[in-house]
Amino acid sequence: MPESKPLTVFVLSDSVGQTALQLAQAALAQFPDVKPDLVRFPFVHTQEKLMDVLSKAVPEETIVVHTLATNGLSEIAETYCQAKKIASFDMMSPMTQMITAKTNRTPTGEAGALHHLNDRYFDRISAMEFAVMYDDGKDPHGFLEADIVLLGVSRTSKTPLSLFLANRNIKVANLPIVPQAHIPDEIWRVDPKKIIGLMNTPEVLNNIRRERMIAYGLNPDTTYSDMDEIKAELAFAQDLYDKIGCQVINVANRSIEETATIILERMGLDFAGSANDHVN
Repeated sequence: MPESKPLTVFVLSDSVGQTALQLAQAALAQFPDVKPDLVRFPFVHTQEKLMDVLSKAVPEETIVVHTLATNGLSEIAETYCQAKKIASFDMMSPMTQMITAKTNRTPTGEAGALHHLNDRYFDRISAMEFAVMYDDGKDPHGFLEADIVLLGVSRTSKTPLSLFLANRNIKVANLPIVPQAHIPDEIWRVDPKKIIGLMNTPEVLNNIRRERMIAYGLNPDTTYSDMDEIKAELAFAQDLYDKIGCQVINVANRSIEETATIILERMGLDFAGSANDHVN
């Protein structure tokens, strides 16, 4: 296979640039053999700063991706890139133009409008604090206050899932499942529709646990990673889920984002934690 050409991706925004960055990363993930230089330029508020950034782009090697909401900046960026034969992609303007056409409303041209310090922002902070407070079953009372309760044996991504969902304004508590361990009474008082039982395959779980022990500098061949013990844990967890009557999701070979999306779909929640709009 011929060696790929050098590629630099400039990610420009007049805010934090997370939207453009995630799109660029998603597209680049389709090309695992390409090792790009991904350069992020947040808070590009002025024409002077924009031109300074664009002047660094090399036409043969650079792609410019931008979400410039500030009035006039996206047009300046596109005009410059066309003149210099620099590949560019304006993520913001086509969508805002379509919304204008459908609604007869004009966009505000305000940078960072998505990140206002409004009630939703502070709800998100509260949800993240909740996830930390009620992680790993620290306080069983949290199960009764949570929007979602995650159950799972060790290494089924309970904590990262809790934090990911909390960033979507959803209050999540989680409980590690250990065979023969006492299940808090509060779990039986939670609506089963709010509970998600996380599962994994023995092989994947064995590999994750072995790698975890190696990372800690410990012997990977212990009861924790023993296949028979893992199968017993999973069987115990499945039996518990059946008794509760909760939904079950197998997280094997799924990213946190994929599992979270499945949870949100099943719960009828969107990515902002609203029960009114569904994920399609």
